Amino acid sequence: MSNADASDGAKRSQFWALYLTRFAEGFGFITLITLLGTYINTLDPQATTVLGVTISAGFIIGMYTTGFTLAQTVAVIPLAWAGDRFDKRTVLLGVLAVGAGVYALFPLADTSASFILVRALQGFVVTGAGLMTLSLVGQIADVGTRADRIGKANAAAFAASILGPLSAGAIYDAVGFGPIFTIISGLMVAAWVITWLFLDADDTRVEGFPFSDLAVSRRILTMTSFRAQYAFAVTMVRTWIPIYAATEMAAGGLGVAGIAVGVTVAAEKGTNMIGQLFTGRLSDAYGRALFVFVGGGAYGLIAVVIPFAPGVGTALGADVTLPILGALPPAYLPLVVFSGLLGVADSFREPASMALFADEGTDDGGVASSFGIRELVWRPGSVAGPLIAGWLMVEVSMGSVFYVGGAFAITGVVSFLAVLAHDHGRAALTAW
Repeated sequence: MSNADASDGAKRSQFWALYLTRFAEGFGFITLITLLGTYINTLDPQATTVLGVTISAGFIIGMYTTGFTLAQTVAVIPLAWAGDRFDKRTVLLGVLAVGAGVYALFPLADTSASFILVRALQGFVVTGAGLMTLSLVGQIADVGTRADRIGKANAAAFAASILGPLSAGAIYDAVGFGPIFTIISGLMVAAWVITWLFLDADDTRVEGFPFSDLAVSRRILTMTSFRAQYAFAVTMVRTWIPIYAATEMAAGGLGVAGIAVGVTVAAEKGTNMIGQLFTGRLSDAYGRALFVFVGGGAYGLIAVVIPFAPGVGTALGADVTLPILGALPPAYLPLVVFSGLLGVADSFREPASMALFADEGTDDGGVASSFGIRELVWRPGSVAGPLIAGWLMVEVSMGSVFYVGGAFAITGVVSFLAVLAHDHGRAALTAW
């Protein structure tokens, strides 16, 4: 075997180790998304008064997600800085070790407060694992293959996002929460072992604070014009599809069984996974900004038609009883289809967006910081979005969550196109 073949084989092993870590991270993240509606039913959040201030049930429901994203916000800068300043492999191993312990805590959460606290710890783990794996994939990959490699890494996460919802729903229906989290902790341990065995030490070191230079990059600021708004859309829509499916009918949901909730999530993840096996490579060839624009716009348009699922289902006679899934209301099957279409739309956007940030960070010597900025831009929407959605769900209607979420995606792509044309010329949509 030649030295070149040995080098290529070692690099492939590193990619596969990172793909496994993305799988473990994705499995843990999506399992909790799938079970949020079930936790709402089980913990039954009620309005409460603290120091004379009334906290509504909608706010508490929103905190089930916002507690997670607030912790992510706090964790981004120190984790990204540590990844650029020290060995990303060491940081990743530390995060995976913490993750194994955090997921073991979830069966002990029996109140809204304890659940929000453990979700916050999960936010640290998901942020650290995501930042380090994507930074390392972007750093190891050759320039012309970055979106393709990132797309494959994301596909590994989405493979977990298919298996996670289906297995979580079925296991919960059979034996409750505990065994689900034993599986997730075991995955974290397996990812730690494989990473330790196959991933090379990261010898890049970035002095100073690369955030300061990258934060004023014109290309990153242009992406921010879209991403800051799109965060509201994805956090609201993606989180509320399983909540819509699982929540009791009296609260505006469909009230279906756990396995059926898992199918709604798996539909989006499955189409996203399959799409990203190809769309990353296509965006490398035809222009990443174009794929961001098309994918983001389509996501918004699909989101605003989700509230029409009951009407569509009634017209098609979709109130059926299926093996395993049980009796299904008319809105359920159209909801699964819309969820799958959201995955198709986002598969165009995601690898292209990540590759743009990886390009900018690698060129300036701070790839983890570049992904850190990408995360920070996402945080306002991911923190405020669930609070808005929780209030809309309780005070207005379930459908209003999807109208507002879709509107954020549409205004985001319009802003992105306007900034691209103004600052970078009309050809930038296909030139980036």
